[in-house]
Amino acid sequence: MGAIKCNDTLAVSIHRIRNSDLNEHGTVYGGRILELIDGQASVAAMRVARTTVATVSMDEIQFLRPFDLQDSMCMEAYVTGFGKRSIEVFTKVIGEHLMTGERFLGFYCFMTFVILDPEKQTAFNKLIPETEEQKTLMATYSQRVKQRQNQRQKQQEFLPHISISKPW
Repeated sequence: MGAIKCNDTLAVSIHRIRNSDLNEHGTVYGGRILELIDGQASVAAMRVARTTVATVSMDEIQFLRPFDLQDSMCMEAYVTGFGKRSIEVFTKVIGEHLMTGERFLGFYCFMTFVILDPEKQTAFNKLIPETEEQKTLMATYSQRVKQRQNQRQKQQEFLPHISISKPW
C-alpha cells in the first residue's frame, strides 16, 4: 500500500440542464443534484477502494444557488480522507450561465462511502493534497469524522423511538 494524490481521485463531469431536470420553480430539482453527485462521488471513492463501495452518509449538504435551464453544472468530486474501510469524498457543483459565462458555486457536500466486502480495505495508506482547497479540507477531516461518530451515537439513541408500525 502506498500513497495517492487527491487529484488522482478527482472525478469531473459536466451536465447541461434540461427541462426534465427542473422542478415547479424552474430550477434543478434537489433530488436530481443528489442523484448526479452520488454517482460522481462513487467514482472518486472507488479510485481509493478499488472494490465495490456504498454510500452511507451525506453531510453538510448545502444548496447555495439554484441552477436554471440556461446553466450547466460542473461536478467535481475527490477524496479528502479515508480509514480502513470508509472513504470521505468532497463534492462541489459549479454552475455556469451559458449565455454570459458567469460561474458560481451552487452546491457542495461531503459523502462517506464504505467498502462492502468486510475482508477488504482501502488500497492506499496515505492521501496527498495538492491544492489549497484540498489542504484545507484534509486538515479538517478528523473533525468531520468525530462529528459523524457523535451523530451515529445520537442516532442509536434516537432510532428506537421511531415507529415502523402502520399508521393507517
